[in-house]
Amino acid sequence: MTLTSFGPANRIKRSAETHPLTWRLRDDGEAVWLDEYQAKNGYAAARKAFADMAQDDIVQTVKDAGLKGRGGAGFPTGVKWGLMPKDESINIRYLLCNADEMEPNTWKDRMLMEQLPHLLIEGMLISARALKTYRGYIFLRGEYTTAAKHLNRAVEEAKAAGLLGKNILGSGFDFELFVHTGAGRYICGEETALINSLEGRRANPRSKPPFPAAVGVWGKPTCVNNVETLCNVPAIIADGVDWYKSLAREGSEDMGTKLMGFSGKVKNPGLWELPFGVTGRELFEDYAGGMRDGFKLKAWQPGGAGTGFLLPEHLDAQMYAGGIAKVGTRMGTGLAMAVDDSVNMVSLLRNMEEFFSRESCGFCTPCRDGLPWSVKLLRAIENGEGQAGDIETLLGLVGFLGPGKTFCAHAPGAVEPLGSAIKYFRHEFEAGIAPTSAAVPPLARPIVVGA
Repeated sequence: MTLTSFGPANRIKRSAETHPLTWRLRDDGEAVWLDEYQAKNGYAAARKAFADMAQDDIVQTVKDAGLKGRGGAGFPTGVKWGLMPKDESINIRYLLCNADEMEPNTWKDRMLMEQLPHLLIEGMLISARALKTYRGYIFLRGEYTTAAKHLNRAVEEAKAAGLLGKNILGSGFDFELFVHTGAGRYICGEETALINSLEGRRANPRSKPPFPAAVGVWGKPTCVNNVETLCNVPAIIADGVDWYKSLAREGSEDMGTKLMGFSGKVKNPGLWELPFGVTGRELFEDYAGGMRDGFKLKAWQPGGAGTGFLLPEHLDAQMYAGGIAKVGTRMGTGLAMAVDDSVNMVSLLRNMEEFFSRESCGFCTPCRDGLPWSVKLLRAIENGEGQAGDIETLLGLVGFLGPGKTFCAHAPGAVEPLGSAIKYFRHEFEAGIAPTSAAVPPLARPIVVGA
């Protein structure tokens, strides 16, 4: 994994003024432990929050900074915090860090947890102070064994230094933090499925309302935030709203910086902290170095497997939620994937839909039955055995599994790349329709789910 700075080819070094998330990283990629973290101004923001700021002021500062969730949904963090109850008699509240990171082609949170575990702990400590939560959990993807090891060590270091536990920094505020490793399910990225899993239940999403802020873990008020989201909090508290907003490029409606990346057959696959508003072309050409020799860019996804495909002409879109929406898809996690000209889109989509079908919790019918249906149709088209009407059936499934049609956002995210692939590369799907096949009315083809 590589990590460069704002300037192409590493010509500009990371600094606290421009890289709030990554300036403390070591060049050798090793973890930054407590002594080094504090030498690099670590926990100064927490001390400021505890000594100089009222709890409601912390919430308002995060809201004014325009921090939005970095897990993919992009909900305003300060607004989410503001949903927690004001009633002081409710003395049991929870803060959950969503560190499941099961989105294919996404590894940004892993880097933060493995190399800067104390940054996440400090972000959670300040957030817990603001939200009056007495206990926190980092719900970690089970495969992230190194992250688990580093986080547990960092938690013990923070406890020994009086930064976690009882009477933190002499404030009378108590906060316990635990690392909880999950069993490895994509659906746990949905906050209420995560809550069910943490409670020891099956990881099914819950009906909302009530929202977790009212009824969350074990029936108590709960706030769930992504790793990268929480890691932004210390810099906002330390350096202020105006500075944080100034980091984004002109034209961006999202504030601050974002961990962005590019994978695929690019010359320099990696992960970089960049200001919101950089263009996809800058990310692709200046940082990822363009395609490797002998390959051409055919399509790209801006933010994980659950975002729609774009074409090379869309690279000039600005990388922020509204900028990517203008070209018809979502920012997602901000880690892009390049699809080269040797890839057959039908095969790529069949592979993706197999993953999403396998990871469905099975709670609602459109997702449970619709995704396997799409896999079977794509497999037939991939093998040149598609029937007339199969493409229309796939497009029908894209509509039936779209936003608002299923219990959670799993199915809409699963079919978004499918719909965009048919839109831009329909001829590749048509090539898999058997020439002698009879026309079959859309959505009428018989199917055996799981066959």
